[in-house]
Amino acid sequence: QVQLVESGGGLVQAGGSLRLSCAASGRTYSSYVMGWFRQAPGKEREFVASIRGGGITTYYADSVKGRFTISRDSAKNTVWLQMNSLKPEDTAVYYCAARAEPSNRYNYWGQGTQVTVSS
Repeated sequence: QVQLVESGGGLVQAGGSLRLSCAASGRTYSSYVMGWFRQAPGKEREFVASIRGGGITTYYADSVKGRFTISRDSAKNTVWLQMNSLKPEDTAVYYCAARAEPSNRYNYWGQGTQVTVSS
């Protein structure tokens, strides 16, 4: 099993920055793909960004490209999501997730951290 714990959420003004962290524990593997998702009130959960085990290959939703950066330190079992130029529409609960390739299904999820961007 893999346990994921997010932190770093909060309230920020539009244009500001936040850095989310996801600490992994338990049966963790540096080869896992780590992802960030978010869910706004009344909306479905959506993909934000992901990073493969090597820490080089990353993917982003179009809505966050150029503003968010995902990174990881596998030795520390930690993944970060640096969020810059935040917009009110970025307001959501952000979740960290993990999956083992080649599966496309994220099997492990954190409890989520709230990000609120005021206008």
